[in-house]
Formats: sequence, C-alpha cells, structure tokens
Amino acid sequence: MGVSIPDDWLWIVVLGFIVSFLLAFGIGANDVANSFGTSVGSKVLTLVKACILGTIFEILGAVLIGYKVSDTIRKGIVDVSPYNNSEKLLLMGNLSALTGSCIWLMVATLLKLPVSATHSIVGATVGFSLVAQGARGVGWFKLGLIFLSWFISPVMSGGISALLYLFIKKFVLSKEKPLENGLMLLPLFYAATILINAISIFLDGSELLQFDKIPLYGAFIISVGLAVITAILVKLLVVPWMRNKIEDKLLQCKEEDDDLQNVPSEVRYKNGNSHVDLEVTEDSRKENQNGTLVKIEDVTIKSDAPKAGPETDQSLEGEKLITIENQCDSKSSTDSSSDKSKEGETRETIKDHPVTAKLFSFLQILTAVFGSFAHGGNDVSNAIGPLVGLWVISTEQSVAQKAPTPIWILLYGGVGISVGLWVLGRRVIKTMGEDLSKITPSSGFCIELGAAFTVLVASNVGIPISTTHCKVGSIVFVGRVRSNDNVDWSLFRNIIFAWVGTLPVAGCLSALMMFLLKEYAM
Repeated sequence: MGVSIPDDWLWIVVLGFIVSFLLAFGIGANDVANSFGTSVGSKVLTLVKACILGTIFEILGAVLIGYKVSDTIRKGIVDVSPYNNSEKLLLMGNLSALTGSCIWLMVATLLKLPVSATHSIVGATVGFSLVAQGARGVGWFKLGLIFLSWFISPVMSGGISALLYLFIKKFVLSKEKPLENGLMLLPLFYAATILINAISIFLDGSELLQFDKIPLYGAFIISVGLAVITAILVKLLVVPWMRNKIEDKLLQCKEEDDDLQNVPSEVRYKNGNSHVDLEVTEDSRKENQNGTLVKIEDVTIKSDAPKAGPETDQSLEGEKLITIENQCDSKSSTDSSSDKSKEGETRETIKDHPVTAKLFSFLQILTAVFGSFAHGGNDVSNAIGPLVGLWVISTEQSVAQKAPTPIWILLYGGVGISVGLWVLGRRVIKTMGEDLSKITPSSGFCIELGAAFTVLVASNVGIPISTTHCKVGSIVFVGRVRSNDNVDWSLFRNIIFAWVGTLPVAGCLSALMMFLLKEYAM
C-alpha cells in the first residue's frame, strides 16, 4: 500500500532523511568507538576487524531493540499534544533537532572529542520545542529522568566494571597459578555474558521476530536456558581446547627463555644480506625476579654497517639499542601475588600475565560485540527518532504517531552508523582505547561487560542513557582501581567539559534552525 505525503511537507521529509543519515554517520564516527575502542586498545582486535564486527552488530542491534528507545526520543521528551492542527510546525521541529545535533556531532568528531550523541539529540529536541511552544512544550519529568540517568550511568557502569575486575583479580589474576582458576571460572563468565544480553533481547523484544509476544517468565526461562547451555559447552569444549592452547604457548615461551639464557657474549644479528656483530656485556643482561633473561640492551656495534639494526633509522655504529626481548615474559606488574606496591607502578608496567591475556581475549571480543549490539539498539534512536517522527506524522497526518517504528528506518540508521565507523571511527577509538587508560584483555572484559549491562538494561527500560558515559565511567573506574597512574586525568577533564557543553550547544543550534524555519518556511 502506497503512502501519501502532502506536497508542502515533502521537502521537510526529504531533508530529514538526508540530515538523519549524516547524523547517523557522525554517531558512527564518534559513538561506536566506545564499543570497540577497548578491544583495539588492548590489541585483541585490529581496527579492520573491529569495523567489520561493528557493522554487523550495530545494524542487528538497531533492528532488534532500537525501536523502543526511538519511541522515547520522538514522543517522550517533547509533549506532542500542543502541536495538534500544527503538524507542519512539529515536522520542522524534528528537522531542526536532526540538524542541530548533526552539526555539533560532526564538529566534535573532527575535533576528536568523544561526546554523547544522546545529550546532543535531547538538547536539540528541547531547543526546537522552546522556540516552537515555549517551556510548555517540554516533557520536564521525562527530561529529568534522562538528566538523572546521565549522572547515574557512568557511576553505575563504572561500579559494576570495577567490582567485576576486583573479583577477577582476587580469584584469578593474583593467584600463583591463574590458569586453573581462570579455566574453572570461564564457563561462569560466558554464561553471565549470554544471560545479560539474552534477557535484553527477549524481554519485550523485537516485533519483527515476534519476541514482543514472549511473556516475562518466558524471557527469563529462555535466557537462563541459553546461559546454562553455554556454560556446559564452554566447560566441555572450550576449556580443554583453551588449556591445551595456553600450555603449548607456555612451553614455547619456556623454550625461548632457555635460548635467551644461552646467548653468547657476541651475537651475530642478521638484517637482509648484511650482518652486524654485537658485543654483549654482563651488565646488558637484564633478568626478572625468576632469573629469566628478558632483554639484552646497551650493546656495542662492532660493525660499521649502516642502518642494520632492528627497527631503527639511525646508523648503528656506537649506538645503544635493545636487540633481544622475550615477548613471553610471564610476570605482570599488576596481576601477580608478588607485585610491588601500586605507588611504584606506571601505565607502561601494566600488563596481563600471558595466561590471563589468552583467557580473556575472546571474552573481551564477545563482550565488545554485545556492547556494539547494545549501542545499535540504544543510540540508533538518536539518529532516527526524529526521522521516525517526520515519517509517521507526514504519512498519518497526525501528531499522535500511533504507528510503530518502521524496521526499514531502523536499518537505515544502522547503515549510516556503520559507514561513519569505517570512515572516521579511528579518531575516537584511539582516545577511548589508548589515551584515557591502559587497557588489557582482563580489564577490557570487565569494562565491556559492565557498560553493556548498563546500556542494555536502560534500553529495555526505555531511558536513552549515554553509551559514552557508561564506557568512560567503566574505563576510569577500572583504570583507577588497577593503578593510581593508569588514568589520564587531564584528558578525562576535557571529556567532561565536552559532555557539559554538548546539550546547550546542540540545543542552541536546533533553536536557531527552528527560528529560521519558523520565520521563512511557514
């Protein structure tokens, strides 16, 4: 069945679709970095793999759970009843909201500022409403809940992530033999991850998949069942496979340690067709607490061959350089029972034991995938909430907006977000994954799971909280728990300033756009 849109409204709808895609692009470039920034920062995923996974699961999240929050954005923040018989005014308001949010988010992305897309669209929505109807056009109670969630979300997400990290540190990371404890708890970690996300999917879920017809008890039965099945499969299949893989890696590392212990006083380093003789003194042999040679440094070059050293652009003669380094060092400065006090730690010394790095690498990818799925469900509403309002009002010619959110518009927003991730996503990924705090697979898993839990719960409640706030809160809490020196507080301060400025700036831009449209296009 065809749709009918009045001719004098058509230009608003067309512009709305264009601006909405640009807004989704900006969200993908800025906000999706939150989902995979920690995985890229801990070197568990490459940037390309993160973009591929992000594309798949952002779109799935948008289609399966995005409609619920989009309803809050388009009908919950602003009271639409004052716009009865003034449908065109509300259409222009939605266009203004899209435009104001889009401009601010694109500017912030180009400046590498990780801002909240939720703040942006809510501020823009309030901005146009104040111009169109004054204060009475704003749903202050709903707005108050959203304001409250902005403060609660980073604290709640950070608290959950920090507690999870402390649990893992006590029962896995600090143990003399972390492999056995980690393998014992691995089914529990997988089951918890599946349980949290399954409940969010099945509880009042997708109309497209008929999940909305599943009763409350049914959603919990299905979710618990999937979690139990996952735990059994992990116990029977993944744990033995992981044990063999890690033990083989440790054996390889032991052989490399033995080779390093037998390094002669003169080492012959080969680079291409040329050779360089390296004289190794006893002082250049650095050993860890177990007496294992981890690196040879301060070597003297005995050959005059230029540029023959490992990864150096300088002439080697008379230079000091590190020639041999054991990549299988089994000591972790923060995750061992023999650690030194935290006061002496720096960000550079923080790393996972090789065993725990292997254990948590795939778990971090799994939680990042669910985080991306949650982001698609929560933040796609920021891009298409006003667009859905445009479409439904123009096709129904009523401000009541009784029709549900069309799936194809959710898909449209998901595609726009994915394109933005591929084109500009790396800019904020570096800030979130590397600059704010040092992240390893174990801490990354805790960050991802805590943030995903908070966002997914909020999505199903219908409160459009900020994914950015959740992820930053988790990164800062876990980073601070792990080490006094593991958070860049100046960068965190700048991020806070960007958060504070987002809502008023986007609101002012939207208000200006609404004023211009009201003056010249009515």
